[in-house]
Amino acid sequence: MYARRWTIAQASTDAAELARILGTSMVTAQILINRGLIDPAEARSFLAPQLRDLIEPALLPGVSTASLRIARAVREREKIVIYGDYDVDGITATAILWHSLKALEANVHYYIPHRIEEGYGLNADAVKTICDDGANLLITVDCGITAIEPVKVARERGVDVIVTDHHEWKVEDVCGSQLAVRDENETANCKLQTADLPSATHIVHPRLPGHEPVYANPSLCGAGVAFKLAWGVGQALGVGGKVPEAMKPLLVEMTALAALGTIADVVPLVGENRILARFGLGGLKQSKLNGIRALITACDLDGQKLDSYHVGFLLAPRLNAAGRMGHARLAVEMLTDASPQRAAEIATYLESQNKLRQATEREILDQAIDQAHELKMTGEDCHAIVLASSGWHPGVIGIVASRIVDRFHKPTIMIALSPEGHGHGSGRSINGFHLSKALDACKEHLKTCGGHEMAAGLGIDACNLDAFRAAFLDYAKGALTPEQLVPELRIDTIAELEQVSHALVSEFERLGPFGQGNPKPLIACRGLTLTAAPKRVGKKGEHLQLFVRQGNRFMKCIAFNAGDLFERLLPGKAIDLAVQPQLNEWNGQVNVELEVKDIVIEQ
Repeated sequence: MYARRWTIAQASTDAAELARILGTSMVTAQILINRGLIDPAEARSFLAPQLRDLIEPALLPGVSTASLRIARAVREREKIVIYGDYDVDGITATAILWHSLKALEANVHYYIPHRIEEGYGLNADAVKTICDDGANLLITVDCGITAIEPVKVARERGVDVIVTDHHEWKVEDVCGSQLAVRDENETANCKLQTADLPSATHIVHPRLPGHEPVYANPSLCGAGVAFKLAWGVGQALGVGGKVPEAMKPLLVEMTALAALGTIADVVPLVGENRILARFGLGGLKQSKLNGIRALITACDLDGQKLDSYHVGFLLAPRLNAAGRMGHARLAVEMLTDASPQRAAEIATYLESQNKLRQATEREILDQAIDQAHELKMTGEDCHAIVLASSGWHPGVIGIVASRIVDRFHKPTIMIALSPEGHGHGSGRSINGFHLSKALDACKEHLKTCGGHEMAAGLGIDACNLDAFRAAFLDYAKGALTPEQLVPELRIDTIAELEQVSHALVSEFERLGPFGQGNPKPLIACRGLTLTAAPKRVGKKGEHLQLFVRQGNRFMKCIAFNAGDLFERLLPGKAIDLAVQPQLNEWNGQVNVELEVKDIVIEQ
């Protein structure tokens, strides 16, 4: 998508001094300041994070007491069952805790629900089965904070429950309305009366109400919570509150799994999350875990330096494919007790499942785009999109919703209808439109709904589809301005082509890993001149190679999906570009190339 609204961060007068102290370029110093790193010591720490900067487990709400209960279960050989979610965060969280407890010689098992047949989170039938099979301690990972009835079932059967989660729960304000809690900033805006939490033996949650001091990393994901709990259990079973020496290398190994969960769950890659992601990414390549090695091999990534792109677009989708197209327990098996041969078999199967997922996704996306046009939802007068079909796979509609948002920049709901007339919906949003609140405003037409600002799910009867669509579109019409429907491009700083060098790209690499909360640096280069006609590349000529000049500096650019601009990009034309510089290796030569994110053509 091109010609978007540009928001360029204001240049800081502190950039020159920070650059001098750190020995970096002005461009990098400005980007650090944009990320709130004005203090030189904080900036240095950001550029060179250390594992010792991780927050002590005892400061995470609930870890200390939960660790003591698990330590007792380990010593007394009680049967421990880990109940995980079916996405990458839940899969890796399960694997982290399983490996850690196994290393401590615990009697530990795991249970993963089926996405379609059982749905998200702890369910009462599964809990009954787990209790009947002799569990003494049930530990949820990446789920459970809203599982009031299932937890009650376990407690009534004499099974202790430790809930570890990072998701939202429901609270009541003074008017009695339901609010989805995301963080302490949101709860601070309303006067809370009650927090409706499960009656678990212990709850571990980075935003647990009533806990002082407030945990410094409220956006810790499920895998991160599991990592901190495993660390805490090690301390509880060690001497003098220290993790046993034999367990220390394992915890370092577990950062690789924590990185997978952290990046895949799209939590902000700042502070503690960034430390886990940074060191975990480094550990992926050297991992001794059969499952990780098999997964990397299946993705043809052996020997490569892995970054957040490889996790987000190659490794994580294959893990997710297990839960979307089949059963996620296979992915957990691969990452836990699978032999090298079995891990390779599962990785190969996940590869086939991911290809099936991609094919299914492409088919549904094409149908969804056609339906959006047919229903006249792509025009400026329509502020949201609601699509439904009986032929859609409920495991991939959330991904397709994201693709529709990327294409049309409107809040989108995708609904898969069953032959029995039930609908399973998944939605994605844009900045400034709180999806969960929007669904709550239309709940009279829904069976169930829940989620948060940017993603949510719903249940609906097919007979209520038209009424829900009308209500949702009407709500979006009143909540969104036309300006909000034009995607915004947040640019870090303006730079001259002369400043965009190999050294600058190397500095940018130190700012990673990139993701939510720590985006890849985006710079604006203004007053460029096209030195030649663009060159079409790609199978269908949908991408363009551009050749630009500023003063005496020439540079090659790649503009993906900009083929429609070919006729307008004439030699000698003046343009402004929003770009991300990168290194391109060709025939043994490494050069800086600009990946174009937006183009403004002089009229």
